[in-house]
Amino acid sequence: MPSSGLLVADASWPEVERALADGGVAALPIGAAAKEHGFHLPLSTDYRQAEWLARQLADAAPVVVWPTLAYGYYPVFVDYPGSISLERGTFCSIVREVLAGIAHAGARSCAILNTGISTIAPLEEAIRRHYEGMAAALINVYTGPRFTRVRQEIEEQPFGGHADEVETSIMLALYPEDVDMARAAPAPAQIRRGLFNRRDPHGPNYSPSGVNGDPTRATPEKGRLLAAAMREDVLEAIAALRGAC
Repeated sequence: MPSSGLLVADASWPEVERALADGGVAALPIGAAAKEHGFHLPLSTDYRQAEWLARQLADAAPVVVWPTLAYGYYPVFVDYPGSISLERGTFCSIVREVLAGIAHAGARSCAILNTGISTIAPLEEAIRRHYEGMAAALINVYTGPRFTRVRQEIEEQPFGGHADEVETSIMLALYPEDVDMARAAPAPAQIRRGLFNRRDPHGPNYSPSGVNGDPTRATPEKGRLLAAAMREDVLEAIAALRGAC
């Protein structure tokens, strides 16, 4: 297997077959293309980060990367126009069918590259199924050891979790032309659990912008450090998966 990988969407089927036969690890990125990210970030923020990571992996490792799954289970954001959430069972079924197709193509292992939080539980459920001998592993890209360490070192916001200092910094590093920092605004209070609320200041989880955290503290420099840490975490996890098969 060559040192670099393959983007399935840009390849022919014989190339995919050959790459998998040579031991390439399959990868399935998960990143919402229709999920609110405040006033200052596009709804495709997760999708763009997943796409960036997919290209990084294909350039650096023998990975066979399937197209990013752009719709998923994101129920807490549905009050914000443009945001779409599949039912949990629907999302889980879609992932299972895609993984079954990847296994049928000849993959011996597959890494799911997850950029969400609410998607973790259904993805854990999906990978418990047997896929023609293919090993499936879930990689939550924002929880790796390097990423966690860098976040702890540079984060200034008192709380965060969505369209915040961390995520905005990453977007400033990767897609600065798509970030409108003039419209960035901190959340009035921390979102604890459940649906985000954009209408009722007296109700729980009130965030008129849809942010949980303080994106005004974001910088491109922080984003470059975070993105590099994410990339290294994922490459290490994929190398471990390849070595285990």
